[in-house]
Amino acid sequence: MGMRYDLEGKVILITGGSRGIGLELAKMAVEQGAKVAICARKQEGLEAARTALEAIAGAGRVMVMATHIAEADQVDRLFEAVLERFGQLDVLINNVGMNLLTPSLTDSDPALWKKIIDTNLNGTYLCSRRAAQAMRERGRGKIINISSVAAHRAEPGLGVYGVAKAGIEALTRVLAVELAQHNIQVNAVAPAMVRTGFSAAFWSNEDIHEKIVSAVPAGRLAEPADVAHAVLFLASDAADYITGQTLLIDGGRTVASL
Repeated sequence: MGMRYDLEGKVILITGGSRGIGLELAKMAVEQGAKVAICARKQEGLEAARTALEAIAGAGRVMVMATHIAEADQVDRLFEAVLERFGQLDVLINNVGMNLLTPSLTDSDPALWKKIIDTNLNGTYLCSRRAAQAMRERGRGKIINISSVAAHRAEPGLGVYGVAKAGIEALTRVLAVELAQHNIQVNAVAPAMVRTGFSAAFWSNEDIHEKIVSAVPAGRLAEPADVAHAVLFLASDAADYITGQTLLIDGGRTVASL
């Protein structure tokens, strides 16, 4: 791997950890000695992820639990289980995200608005709330939220998603101020399109892929590892004086006049 992030013995909870960016994060974390708990809604995906992670780290450092993070009671059970299993929580990575392409905000179904906001924004809040409670007792911790460049640019079909992600960045700043006195750092990363199953409908189409890449100065889409490296840096002791920030991981897209 080449890079080390001082994660030996740390307990890291990753929501949406059964695939894509979340699974890449989990793999890199256990490779570097962390104990990792992941959650997702589908048990089948979690079991496949468990197999992959235990092949790297063994069973003692891996935990999986089916959880719908928009449901407060399920979030409570998740955090209770993680603390019972590992005895502490050092890092929370709020990675769960969902989107369904939507028409204009004024034409979107309110039920769809609620579903996207609940999963992205409310779920991040519920998990961050419980993590903060556990971390305050220890006097240290890290919370890293996965946002999106859609929080910074109005993109067709991503209106509700972009609003939810913008809310996550606001939540990041508020929590950073509130929790700084407890030595808890709260940051976010905002990737552009990442080559995962989540965005496959776009990058798997040759014409759409070419159009997207042509607007990125770096000349390619992000890979899950591009995001994971940034997140694990923020999770490490090297980022102890960084809080309330959003790091854009976009190959220069948002600063380019393309």
